[in-house]
Amino acid sequence: MSTTDTGTFAFRPLDPLKDAELLHTWVTHPKAAFWMMQGASLVDVERAYMEIAADEHHHALLGLQDGLPAFLMEKYDPAHRELVGLYEPQPGDIGMHFLTPPTDRPVRGFTRSVITAVMAHLFEDPEVRRVVVEPDVSNKAVHALNEAVGFVPEREIQKPEKKALLSFCTREQFEAARGVAV
Repeated sequence: MSTTDTGTFAFRPLDPLKDAELLHTWVTHPKAAFWMMQGASLVDVERAYMEIAADEHHHALLGLQDGLPAFLMEKYDPAHRELVGLYEPQPGDIGMHFLTPPTDRPVRGFTRSVITAVMAHLFEDPEVRRVVVEPDVSNKAVHALNEAVGFVPEREIQKPEKKALLSFCTREQFEAARGVAV
């Protein structure tokens, strides 16, 4: 759990059946175009997250803000999912995706607080040495957020579904971006 200017964040495992309706509204919204589920039905969303729940190398978590569902986070082992054959994984690498839902009342700094909480949560595991992301090359907003928490782009890669910017953030880079002495 972490507290920020935008509230207290916590994480819980996603329940693919109980959370599917909420997730469906998030992942099919035009704001979530980079999530690539725009035309997904409720059943499609349930199926996708049931597959993740059954996968030992991929996990979905619901981010809670002051106890209420506020964002989605996925973490995965890049040696087994998403980036297999696209880079040489190192011990302690973990992959990450996050999604903040659409809102009628945006809160300044919310998304940056979310990515900061996500990164802090990942680095709570002492085995994690480096976080790996592969956002779409055209997703300039997420590139700026990634840079703000310490990610350094390495190169563009071609995934089956998109051209992506492969970027890495070590624990030390994250702490430096937060202004925490290491």
